[in-house]
Amino acid sequence: MEPTINKLRLGAMDNCVYIVSSPTTQRGVIVDAAAEPDRILAACAGLQIESILTTHGHHDHTGAVDDVREALDIPFRLHPADRDIAGRAPDVPLEDGEEIVLNDVTITTIHTPGHTPGSTCFLVDGSLLTGDTLFPGGPGATRWDYSDFDQIMDSVEVRLMVYPDGTPIRPGHGEDTSVGTERPHLEEWRERGW
Repeated sequence: MEPTINKLRLGAMDNCVYIVSSPTTQRGVIVDAAAEPDRILAACAGLQIESILTTHGHHDHTGAVDDVREALDIPFRLHPADRDIAGRAPDVPLEDGEEIVLNDVTITTIHTPGHTPGSTCFLVDGSLLTGDTLFPGGPGATRWDYSDFDQIMDSVEVRLMVYPDGTPIRPGHGEDTSVGTERPHLEEWRERGW
């Protein structure tokens, strides 16, 4: 059975928060506790939420972590390379290739550095939750001293564009897209830089 992926758009930066759960067991996770903790908690009603999975350490993706973590008594998870950016250590670090199993739902972590050193995407039953690594129209920003445009392009091309054209891309802000929609533009993105 396919997982339930509930998308919330929250906060001043229109962050996408995803509640991923098994429809058979009601076990689930939150991907990016970004903002508006009361709305996140309301969306989790009736579910057994097991952790907060975090795509990267930027404040607009972690703003509700403390409130949600405390209310649900669950661990905050982040790739350790983003510890300094987040200003905190994860309760449980995320590892590349890790499988988070919720009975009949498996979430696989994909380390995609470039936007930040610890940026991580999540493969959920054929959908990619990409955080700020990939949006409709190109990769996320690389304007900070810890960011790297060539690295994010390599992450997008080598780690994300290997999936079939129909694979949905669910980004950290804004509208969804697909691998097939974005793949033809790789060279154009490399040429324009960011």
